[in-house]
Amino acid sequence: MRKPIGRTAAAYAPRAAIVGALVAALLATASCTGAVPPDAAAAGTAPAPTSSPASPATPATGSPSAAPAPVPDTLRFTGTTLTGSAFDATRLAGRPVVLWFWAPWCATCASQAWTVAEIAPRYRDTVPIVGVAGLGEQRDMKNFVSEFDLGDMPQIDDRKGTLWKRFKVTEQSIFVIIDRDGTVVHQGFLDGESLSARVAALAGA
Repeated sequence: MRKPIGRTAAAYAPRAAIVGALVAALLATASCTGAVPPDAAAAGTAPAPTSSPASPATPATGSPSAAPAPVPDTLRFTGTTLTGSAFDATRLAGRPVVLWFWAPWCATCASQAWTVAEIAPRYRDTVPIVGVAGLGEQRDMKNFVSEFDLGDMPQIDDRKGTLWKRFKVTEQSIFVIIDRDGTVVHQGFLDGESLSARVAALAGA
């Protein structure tokens, strides 16, 4: 009677190859998941990021705007400009303001007009300069504005003297400087150099 022939190592080779292939496939699958092996985590190796960092949050839209600045009594007045537009001084609250009281026939006003025309556009948003024309005819006032290129700043037609009386101005040329709190910090004459220096200081305050 023949003895059954024992299986040799060669007989197990195909099965071992199949098992090895399955183990390799499982390991490859695990490595694609991005999971950190326990021994790597213990060694302090950081996992590779699986996504890009979050971008900064976008500010919410529709948030309420800043509360308007309180309106001081000095800026509670209205008027009409030489171009016929309505003027409301309350809109200037929270900023320093320069009121320039001038007359169209005034030689001193004419000498100051060049400086005013130069600096008014530069400080339009920080220190508005507002002309208050009086003591003359409207046609002469408009000619004055045109001659000295003052059309880029508001020019109030105050032929009735309403604002001149309100600020107790009795002569031309007078500058009334109001700080951002509504306090009159200067009322009187200023030459071109002094006016430029004061306006620049107010803009930087």
